[in-house]
Amino acid sequence: MTATITACTMDCPDACSIVVDQRPDGRVTLRGNPASPFTAGFTCPKIKGHIKRLQHTQRIRHPMLRTNGTWQRISWDSALALCAEKFQALRSEPKSILHVKSEGAKGVMKAATALFFSILGTSRTKGSLCDAAGFMAYIYDFGSRKNNDINDLVNAARIVNWGKDFTRSSIHTAAIIRRACRNGTRLLTVSPGGDDNAGFSGERIRIRPGTDRFLATAVIKLLAENGHISPGLLARTKRPQKFLDMMKDFRLEDLCRISGVNRKEVEKLARWYGGESPVATFVGTGLQRYRFGGENTRFINALAFLSGNIGIAGGGSYFHLHSYRNLNLSWTADPQRKSRRSFPISAIGEHILAARDPSIKLVWINGINVVNQAPESHRIVRAFEGVDFKVVVDAFMNDTAQRANLVLPSTLMLEQEDIIGSYMHEYVQHVRPALEAPEEARSDMWILSEIGRRLDPPVMLPNSETCLRNSLEQPNLRVSLEELRRKGCARADRPAVAYADLIFDHRDGKYRFPAALHPEPPADPRYPLHLLTLVRRNAIHSQILPEDQLEMPQAWVAPDNAMLPGIDRSKDVYLVSPLGRLKISLQTMPGLHAEAVLYRRGDWMSRGGGINQLIAAGTTDLGAGAPFYEQRVRIENDFP
Repeated sequence: MTATITACTMDCPDACSIVVDQRPDGRVTLRGNPASPFTAGFTCPKIKGHIKRLQHTQRIRHPMLRTNGTWQRISWDSALALCAEKFQALRSEPKSILHVKSEGAKGVMKAATALFFSILGTSRTKGSLCDAAGFMAYIYDFGSRKNNDINDLVNAARIVNWGKDFTRSSIHTAAIIRRACRNGTRLLTVSPGGDDNAGFSGERIRIRPGTDRFLATAVIKLLAENGHISPGLLARTKRPQKFLDMMKDFRLEDLCRISGVNRKEVEKLARWYGGESPVATFVGTGLQRYRFGGENTRFINALAFLSGNIGIAGGGSYFHLHSYRNLNLSWTADPQRKSRRSFPISAIGEHILAARDPSIKLVWINGINVVNQAPESHRIVRAFEGVDFKVVVDAFMNDTAQRANLVLPSTLMLEQEDIIGSYMHEYVQHVRPALEAPEEARSDMWILSEIGRRLDPPVMLPNSETCLRNSLEQPNLRVSLEELRRKGCARADRPAVAYADLIFDHRDGKYRFPAALHPEPPADPRYPLHLLTLVRRNAIHSQILPEDQLEMPQAWVAPDNAMLPGIDRSKDVYLVSPLGRLKISLQTMPGLHAEAVLYRRGDWMSRGGGINQLIAAGTTDLGAGAPFYEQRVRIENDFP
């Protein structure tokens, strides 16, 4: 048996070091690397199912061209020549080309594809479908995006978890928290439910979906009224009195009513933040997937700061970091800085349809099943119908690939060399190729390099060796490519405690407070439930195998949901929004908020799923994120 040490490139904060075992009979298994300081020998179910994707009979293994509605296999030479012809025809108006890319797989070589389109000066996307509002909120507050080291959680006396599901996202963070709790750390979860944190979260506050900022404001108000905010902390902020005066404008009773909690729960949370320290704060991505998701995040940060829990060991406010912060990707942008047009990914269909001078004539998609993953799926489909030529680089004929003119087979994790960082820990890892790619599957960078050579004038991209070496030229990382290949990982040099001197990364060094607390957006009474499209345990995004999508999609409501008595579950049940309806199997889930309906996202439209058909496009208050959870729906047996 041979064992190869490599790393996971899935869109997950853990970025695990893994061991690929190949047996003489051809069987392949994956396991966590026991020698890794972070992975510590175990991995999640998602990675264990990856082998099925690699070997699946429905994996795309050859370039496929759609002609008159029929898919035909073509050679790579023909596919590359066709792509070059299409790009060449649009060289004089590069903004008519749109590059759509996301984080279906991570790594330097995936990120490097941006260079090709940067050199051409094409249109591109901006924002994120994941964490843009929260990420930008931290920039507004602290001037940068930094966490305490993840292992510093063991130094916390208390941890307040605002909505993160540790059982489905970052199981290694969950392991650190469990270790801390065994040593006396207490954990409280603030959430509308739908997670499985009860197994190790001793206390819980169930909150109305999307109202985290009101609960945080209520706690800040109590801390201020009880004299628990230090003047020394306020001296490290800009316009503190204006913020504290704003707190006086809100009645505690109103804040409790809006957030769906009682005064005792607010007082409990105030005791957690104002009592025994240090207190670590975890901000989940779900709470920033609302219209005012950035504001939700900012008021939680303000609470963490004003309670004296920023800049200390065992404290801090944790959120996604930038997964490339310990790598250098500056070379992926064209030094000539061509003027480019950007469309928010959260409303991509709308913006393609509205594009003029020029309109979009070619779309290149890699690293994302955008029809499935972005809001208003049907509008994206309609937008694509008006685009002359669509190329999708993928391994499966998913909802986006089915709308393409040309599908190019991509390599998958374990089949190409790369370097990956993490958006939670400080290790940079070498991704060693462990398995041969099937037949004609090719890497994204190989495909674009071959097209670039065929253009006139050519677009010459750096080879993979150059890309990998360039990525390591980062001041926090002191490792050569040879050393990284030999050792497998390197730890970036960053402080264990973020902002330890309370000097922040704004120009004046001071912390910033949010300027306003916006009311909830008005809701249509015909659609009383927040649609929470939460992560799955066994799959990332829409990377779900066809055989795992044979059953009807499931949705869950609380046993005390007001709509439930009017539903006959022996008949067809539908989730309904102003955009359409989706047939579901309706289940109940104790602990879920009565104003929520939960759906595990990622299943395909072509398999009867595709929840983003029901979700309206829009943008969050900060960062051009997608306000997925702002969508209101109802459940019914049929249209009235």
